[in-house]
Amino acid sequence: MARSRLVRGFWIAVGLLLVGIGGIGIVVPGLPSTIFFILAAGAFSRSSVRLERWLLSLPAVGPMVRDYRAGLGMRRRAKVMAVSMIVIAVGISTGLAIGSWTPRAVVLAAGAVGVAYVGWRVPTREALERAAAEGAA
Repeated sequence: MARSRLVRGFWIAVGLLLVGIGGIGIVVPGLPSTIFFILAAGAFSRSSVRLERWLLSLPAVGPMVRDYRAGLGMRRRAKVMAVSMIVIAVGISTGLAIGSWTPRAVVLAAGAVGVAYVGWRVPTREALERAAAEGAA
């Protein structure tokens, strides 16, 4: 019993931390937010139905998490914005903020991974909807 309470408390703490990071990501350019809310929903699903319901009911967050869980992908406009923000943040970081070449290479590599993942691994909703419409016809 004590162990399950400890595990439940751990998942609640992780979920709240992820919600906090996701909240920061909403206002800080270049820091993603959606992935942190998706992970928070997963943590809450292991620990607190009430907190999971709260997160899914947030107007700006809930639809994104529900769409992810349903496998609906991202809208094309959101993908373009995500890739643009990654490129801008990496460009600013490597051009202005980082003085040494080693950290620049790390930031460039992380940005390239982010762009590749969003561009090729995350499905585009319009393509999924078009494929579903063609399959139904």
